[in-house]
Amino acid sequence: MPAVPRATPVSPVTPCSLTSRLSVLTKQKKRCAGTHFLERVQRRETEKILAVRRMSWKERFKKSSNLQPTEKTGIVITKQPECASVPAGCPVTLHCAAVGPNPLQYQWFEGKKEVIGAIQPVLVVDEGKSGIYVCRVHDQQHQCVFSSWAKVKVHFIKSGLPHRWQGEPVIGLQPEPLRVKVGQRASLRCVAFGIPAPKYQWYKNGIQLPHENKDELAIATAEMRHHGTYLCAVTNDRGQECWSSAADVSVVENIPIAVSLPSLRVTDSRERKVVGKAPTVCLKPDAPQELRLCATDKVALLIGNMNYVNHPKLVATMMDVFELSNLLQQLDFRVVSLMDLTKEEMQSAVKQFLQLLDSGVYALFYYAGHGYECSGRNYMVPVNAPNPYRPENCINVQKILCKMQEKKTALNVLLLDMCRKWYNQEYLPSELQPLAPTGNIVYGYATCEDAEAYEVQDGEHSSGIFMKYLKRHILKKEKVTQILENVSEDMGKDQLITGKQVMEIRHTLKERRALTDVVCATGHTVQLRVRNECWRRANELPERRTICFDCGVGVELSCSAIFSNVMIVYANIKTRPSQMSECKVSLQKPEELADAFSDIDGDSSRIDSLLPSLDDDQQSDTTLKLCGLHKLERPLILRVTLQYRSFKGKPKREETTVVDLGRPLVAQLELYRTMAAAHVEGGAASANQGRALAPNSTVAKDTNRVCGSGTRKAANKHEVKPSARPASRFNEPEENDESEVSNGSQ
Repeated sequence: MPAVPRATPVSPVTPCSLTSRLSVLTKQKKRCAGTHFLERVQRRETEKILAVRRMSWKERFKKSSNLQPTEKTGIVITKQPECASVPAGCPVTLHCAAVGPNPLQYQWFEGKKEVIGAIQPVLVVDEGKSGIYVCRVHDQQHQCVFSSWAKVKVHFIKSGLPHRWQGEPVIGLQPEPLRVKVGQRASLRCVAFGIPAPKYQWYKNGIQLPHENKDELAIATAEMRHHGTYLCAVTNDRGQECWSSAADVSVVENIPIAVSLPSLRVTDSRERKVVGKAPTVCLKPDAPQELRLCATDKVALLIGNMNYVNHPKLVATMMDVFELSNLLQQLDFRVVSLMDLTKEEMQSAVKQFLQLLDSGVYALFYYAGHGYECSGRNYMVPVNAPNPYRPENCINVQKILCKMQEKKTALNVLLLDMCRKWYNQEYLPSELQPLAPTGNIVYGYATCEDAEAYEVQDGEHSSGIFMKYLKRHILKKEKVTQILENVSEDMGKDQLITGKQVMEIRHTLKERRALTDVVCATGHTVQLRVRNECWRRANELPERRTICFDCGVGVELSCSAIFSNVMIVYANIKTRPSQMSECKVSLQKPEELADAFSDIDGDSSRIDSLLPSLDDDQQSDTTLKLCGLHKLERPLILRVTLQYRSFKGKPKREETTVVDLGRPLVAQLELYRTMAAAHVEGGAASANQGRALAPNSTVAKDTNRVCGSGTRKAANKHEVKPSARPASRFNEPEENDESEVSNGSQ
């Protein structure tokens, strides 16, 4: 039988059978296509997940939005899963909710791995290990979106959670004090629990450390500048926060000690014999040679009065306060600098200053302006003091010092850059009593008793003689009294003030305390947090914002602080339509600041000289200088006016809008509330006294006195005469009238 090739039996082909076969194949193809589509989507998303896993956690959040399909799916996620930080054994529930035009389905993933059975909007994680999770939301049309990544961090530390914990931040591991040598590595660790996951921010001596926002603060190579007290603030997206305990980092210098050892020589008899002098071996002990003094905090209040209402205006106080503020901030001082205050405002500012002092704090008070001396007491003259002065119109410096002493501060430094001419010596105050012998007072007078203090005008940059030399030495690591002695020596060499101004120093300092001492807040963390909050509020500026006008112009507003009560507002046109031929923006000063004593616009040249040091890259179409922010009782409302011309030849149009800048800088402290309750009052004799102004680097005194001997303004230097009245000197700080402090009367 002949071989027949094998063949597959084929049924007869008919139109009906062919149609049915094609229908079956089409259905199978659709099912395969749907399966393959889901497989491709899952494979593509898995590849993305793998790529994301190789990124840092911060990069993952930036990239998470890119996981959304570019086409519009109609699916919107209304609730994203939140990151969590929990101790081992604590389950975490992740929630994801979405809405869409069709019925939705959910699928959870742990990294690139699909969580079997996790097809509900809620996923309970109790794995006992850290992981990252994402939820895919899709419908029957094979359209899908992915949620944000949710990281569940599990910490294996022995710390429990509060009863009925609702996810608020809780510190599970506190940073511990460290003692390291110079050059060694050090690290502080703070672990917090919370849902959503907490964020970290480290502080040193109450000052925020930029870019230190992880649970571990690492110091690669310890230096002396790392010595201090560290805190960690823990917050979450819901506005909840908590603080860690304070951790002191002590950095010890490696101090070599020379030790002489005898050299040895081995003889033939193998006996050891001492020969000659020994070489020197350097050993490095762990402990420093002497005790290092430190402060629990450093607080400074600077007041400069310049634009007097009834007396000659001064020139250099603005620059003096500005420069000293910058220098003290380099020494880790918390600085509030205020310009042109009335008596009530000075009292209120001093009261706020005193409330922030505490045991172990270094306190520094600086005043530049008109002043005088009477019966061994120094008086500061407010800008609204009448002519002539009265005892009830001025501020007594010694009363402020007495209140500072009650706070048990470790160091009280008073720098008085004002005149000390004697007036109304016949005025008899109540009985004088000496201050307590605490051994922590330092007076730095710009001039001696019955003498004047001068300032030099040098174009746009004016400076008091005292500040001219103080800024040369204040940053040095020396005892504060030694700093002032160096200043006094330099002033003594200045031919410009020879025979006219001699600095005077008085102190009872019994320890080698310096302004460069580090801050160590152990045991004072509660007070430190209060000062942190106060200084944060007193230095908070309005956020940069863009205003969009109806005509299509966008104007950006930004702010810079010169002093704590003086702010510059910049307006910069960022966008405008191409057909607009002319465009100009202007800012209007609020009415509540119109009666401020500071004539800041009259000092534009000196103010503008400070701006480059504040904003080197700041360019603006217009600026508005706002002073007297301490007077604000309501949020600051700024009026922005835009004038523009659409086409050449067309009339100008104008649009105006108002912007709420809130309570910037010192306005947050609401000084006006404490003005009536301020108890630090001073008196003054009926005289008029101030700092001298010398134009073009000359020292001068005006012979046309407004209210009596001692009032000075720009004149010829040949009119200056040395005081014929001898000034008595004492070696201890001035006495204080305690009855005045307690009774609030002269």
